[in-house]
Amino acid sequence: MSQTIETPARMAIVERVAALGPTFAARATELDRSATFPHANWADLKAAGLLGICIPEADGGLGGDFVGYALASAELARWCAATALTFNMHVATTLLVGQIADDLDLTPSERDLLHRRRTELRRGIVERQLIHSQPFSEGIDPGATSGFATTAVPTEGGYRVTGRKIFASLSGGADMHNVVCTVPGDDRIRFLGVPAGSPGVTIEGDWDPLGMRGTDSRTLLLDDVFVPEDNEWAPPGLFDQAARRWPYFYMTLSFSFVGLMRGILDHTGAYLRGEGSPNTRRDHPVKQQGWAQMNLVHDRARALLHQVLGECGVDPDPDRLRRAWSSMITTMEGAPEVAALALRVCGGRSLLRPSYLEQAYRDARCGATMLPWSAEICLERLGRWGLYQ
Repeated sequence: MSQTIETPARMAIVERVAALGPTFAARATELDRSATFPHANWADLKAAGLLGICIPEADGGLGGDFVGYALASAELARWCAATALTFNMHVATTLLVGQIADDLDLTPSERDLLHRRRTELRRGIVERQLIHSQPFSEGIDPGATSGFATTAVPTEGGYRVTGRKIFASLSGGADMHNVVCTVPGDDRIRFLGVPAGSPGVTIEGDWDPLGMRGTDSRTLLLDDVFVPEDNEWAPPGLFDQAARRWPYFYMTLSFSFVGLMRGILDHTGAYLRGEGSPNTRRDHPVKQQGWAQMNLVHDRARALLHQVLGECGVDPDPDRLRRAWSSMITTMEGAPEVAALALRVCGGRSLLRPSYLEQAYRDARCGATMLPWSAEICLERLGRWGLYQ
């Protein structure tokens, strides 16, 4: 049975995000030019209590769930897509050890460990306003859900962690890097919080990408880094179970791109109505056709996402999983289509920097490549679905 999406409680959180939107939009151009982490935006997110968006109210958070976060993430991306992507890495950790973990099968001792560790994680976010990142990718396995080479060697009081994470968003902005790794001789995936600034933690390379330039996704190197045992946020193997049984976890990046499409529509509509200009362009039939096409692409992506959000949960049946993959492709390929249409509708001046649409076009191009559920991977899975039963 599908659930109601836009409940009053969820929309109250969305409104909290929307209140920050114009300020974030005003900073977006400079963030894009400098390719630097949005520190000022994160200060505002902290002040608004949004770091705890998916932390229960009993633990000092806002009590948002997976669906509520999806709506809030889209609203944030409507104003600054790069900030929304960095925010996703932080919130994904709280979802993994929170709502998602609660749906999984754990022994009483594992449940007790999870409760104790996530209580400390949540306290650090709420009381100390710590920012968490979640660097998973290593460039080994195309699906980025297996094949991890990062190792955690048990030692007195914790682990010694060695490895390399690529596209490590928030690499220079996070207080805690939550990495997935394995203990030699044990295939279960571990989820460990590596404190930024620890001896052996370094950030490598420059960050000068095509788009989403404010994510600061440089390479994270870990060289025999000591991680306290209390920073193992979940029991060994919980991540493996979540990947199998709660796969919607891997589609959170797409929420930002649905919001980016909405932002592109906002700017294109303002242009056609002549806002801030003595001239309107809305009576031009060709521009009206382009505007109609943009809305169709956005509405398809949003409608399919909302259907998926209405049925998401643990152990989806094959049809529901298929719709999740379809939603990813529809969104990640729809965003650059909407951006390209906007450039055509708004004309040559929209290609000049600084231009929101020029930046949005570059940002939109990035989504289809993002692991673990890139458009390529989802297309491959859809191409096999139902043919080998």
